[in-house]
Amino acid sequence: MRFLLPLLLALVFPDTWAHDLSTDNAAFVQGISGPAVGPFMYLGAKHMFTGLDHLLFLLGVIFFLYRSRDVVLYVTLFTLGHSLTLLLGVWANWQVDEHLVDMVIGLSVVYKAFENMGGFQRVFGIQPDTRLAVLVFGLCHGLGLATKLQDYVNSGAGLVTNLLSFNLGVEIGQLLALGLLLIALASWRKTASFAQHAFAANTLLMAAGFTLAGNQLAGYLFA
Repeated sequence: MRFLLPLLLALVFPDTWAHDLSTDNAAFVQGISGPAVGPFMYLGAKHMFTGLDHLLFLLGVIFFLYRSRDVVLYVTLFTLGHSLTLLLGVWANWQVDEHLVDMVIGLSVVYKAFENMGGFQRVFGIQPDTRLAVLVFGLCHGLGLATKLQDYVNSGAGLVTNLLSFNLGVEIGQLLALGLLLIALASWRKTASFAQHAFAANTLLMAAGFTLAGNQLAGYLFA
């Protein structure tokens, strides 16, 4: 159960889940004029590696994936989704309320945990297409990233280069985090506690998603 410690910490500190840019990072980004590949790659990697809402969803996606090709398939679908809306959202300056987007991101964690628990089959007697769900939620996660970045990226010279660099950094951060999650899961699966506590782990994952979604809904209603 030590593997669940990050989830417990996420429940205690829900404000750390969102993809907000820190004050220092925001000021740094706003001060950049023209192309800056290295800095934006670093910010993208840091942003993703510390984005617990994103990592919780990834954990739910790979929780019961045992074959490498399945991990590659689902992570690729997720990557395509969030890359598309991240790039288009900032480039086209889509105006979407960040609280509502982050609420959907929280619900994506709930969705995946509920699916892992067999909830759709038990409650509704159906099994949604997981591949489609991962792609759609990837679009939402990318839009969440875009809402945080678009207020800080200068338009004009270097915009496309900086966006592509940030997105590349996001993918690097995702691969690093994914590697750690896979190592932790592989180690846990070798113990008897995985079968004993898998349902409880996804219950906790669902609670984390509900907490995130509720926090963002409150921000939308009362901010």
